[in-house]
Amino acid sequence: MAISGAARKELAPSGTIRVGLNYQNFLLVLKDAPDGTPTGIAPDLARELAKRAGLPVEFVRFDAAGKLADAVKAAAWDVAFLGAEPLRASEIAFSAAYLEIPVTFLVPAGSSIKSIQEIDTAGVRVAVSEKSAYDLYLSRSLKHARLVRTQGIDASFRMFVEQKLEALGGLKPRLVSDSAALPGSRILEGQITAVQQAIGVPNGRSEAAKFVREFAEEVKASGLVGRTIEKHKVRGVTVAPPG
Repeated sequence: MAISGAARKELAPSGTIRVGLNYQNFLLVLKDAPDGTPTGIAPDLARELAKRAGLPVEFVRFDAAGKLADAVKAAAWDVAFLGAEPLRASEIAFSAAYLEIPVTFLVPAGSSIKSIQEIDTAGVRVAVSEKSAYDLYLSRSLKHARLVRTQGIDASFRMFVEQKLEALGGLKPRLVSDSAALPGSRILEGQITAVQQAIGVPNGRSEAAKFVREFAEEVKASGLVGRTIEKHKVRGVTVAPPG
């Protein structure tokens, strides 16, 4: 795909594309290779983006989605791979989603809660990772249940267990492993939403945003996103539909 000089300059003001990655999202960013190179779906797509732009790439690591999103204020990255959320769109221009991850709840053994619809009830406390895409979604959608926020996904699971909360909200693939570690717990059927994993650039970089939007559509249509999912053997995610 062709790239204009203006888009190239906006993508990499320093001459190198600085790509922000959320290492907390274990589905998209795996452990680094022995030489320190990031591996996973998001790093692979970032390298492809840089290749098509004809630019070198540098990865900027974050340990939480909220920290990655907030870092746009400090101009810490030029391109970021993270969930597209309306609250973040005030500062970040997103592509359409390239991948979707279902979100649901885990309830403890003996819970009387049988369905997702029963979660939004007075007295129900839901542990979530603060400023995650699903925290932002639940903050808008829950009217009666109370969100209990923690710093990170691991901490939200510990909070759920130690404080005997009524539910844990999260990405379904992660909840599957959490459930295995908590005998008798159950994952509620269905999903409340699907996190729309997208590619973002800081607002105000219109040419870069256009290039990123076109890139996201092309890698979905060509099958590259699907092949990358298969390559890394990531389960529980799906290629997003055309934007």
